[in-house]
Amino acid sequence: MAISQLSPMSDLSQLLTERSHIITEEWVEAVFQDQQIKSADPLLPTAIRDHIPYILAALATVLADTQESDISTIIQASLKHGALRAEQGFDPTEIAREYHLLRAKILQVLQVPLLERTAEEVLRAVSLINAVVDGAIAQCFKSYVGERLHELEKLRGQLLLTHQELDRLVQSNQENLSVLAHELKTPLTSIIGYSELFLRQQRQPAVRDTLHSLEHIERVVRNSRQLLRLINDTLEMSRYEAGQMTLRLESTDVRGILQTVAEVIQPLATANNLKLVLDDERAPDRVMTDPFRLQQILMNLASNAIRYTEAGSVTIQTRLLSDGWWSIAVSDTGIGIAPNDQPHIFEPFFQVLPSALDRLPNSTGLGLAIVARMVKLLQGEISLTSEVGVGSTFTVVLPLEITIA
Repeated sequence: MAISQLSPMSDLSQLLTERSHIITEEWVEAVFQDQQIKSADPLLPTAIRDHIPYILAALATVLADTQESDISTIIQASLKHGALRAEQGFDPTEIAREYHLLRAKILQVLQVPLLERTAEEVLRAVSLINAVVDGAIAQCFKSYVGERLHELEKLRGQLLLTHQELDRLVQSNQENLSVLAHELKTPLTSIIGYSELFLRQQRQPAVRDTLHSLEHIERVVRNSRQLLRLINDTLEMSRYEAGQMTLRLESTDVRGILQTVAEVIQPLATANNLKLVLDDERAPDRVMTDPFRLQQILMNLASNAIRYTEAGSVTIQTRLLSDGWWSIAVSDTGIGIAPNDQPHIFEPFFQVLPSALDRLPNSTGLGLAIVARMVKLLQGEISLTSEVGVGSTFTVVLPLEITIA
């Protein structure tokens, strides 16, 4: 490579082109290693790499004096990148962080030849690199906002449909309706407040598409999901109280259900640094029950145990009993439940406040109430033993074969 024969910026362009693959691979590894980009952990390298080779190729044309700058490639690639990152669940700070890492990798590769340049040439090269990366960020956030708004619109549609069904199913119960109204008010107030704030900001071009605006959208989406979850749980309660919940009985593989539940909640346990233990050695092979309702009971009990456990473990244990019965016990090493609270634990909207208050938004206060009604529907019984500061155990006893008159 005869660098001396090239124009001041052409050799930088050529060097960037030659080392594009190295920059990309090192950047992918840096994203995986960065503790501030947790959304990348479950993804494959190809999903992380995405549009970066196109950005580097286009940047090379910008640095070259003899080629026309390929700005359109940067725009299109960045737009696709923003939409993809929204689908992958990245938050705005993670996207900003990965672009920061890309900028650092590019400057690291060009460091040696830049040191051989005049101050004017260095300033021009760095300015061009910053302009390209900043432009890519702007386009990326533009499509990210669009994807989030699309998701918000879909959630709004789901809420409207669910609300229509709620009107048909909820029966008049003044006490529960009062509590429900209070529970709905909190996320709904947050949704309205942040939506109005976002709309006001969108009328100001100077703050449009900023990181702060994106965080408002994230809060709206998060509160919308919580509101939808609360309404769906209320609908489940209403169906049971109205006698519209029916069973679909079939021969059910107990261990298969247990394994499915464990696979679903394992990431939640891992995220909270908890050990998940599954003891199914003494479980019955097959039972005649409704597999969907059985899985629903296990999911609610296990996720509830994780939510109220700050350290230690959550254990799911099954055993075959005598006289045609079997049991499931879900135990945790969590905060426990005070004796005066235990009689109310299966009442709708009753919650035991954990010490980690940030976990409260994930609870609707209906999970255990739904579990109690599902157990009754499956002709079983549920009991609780608990000690404050030690943990709790919910035990469900079910028949091996449900009989329907």
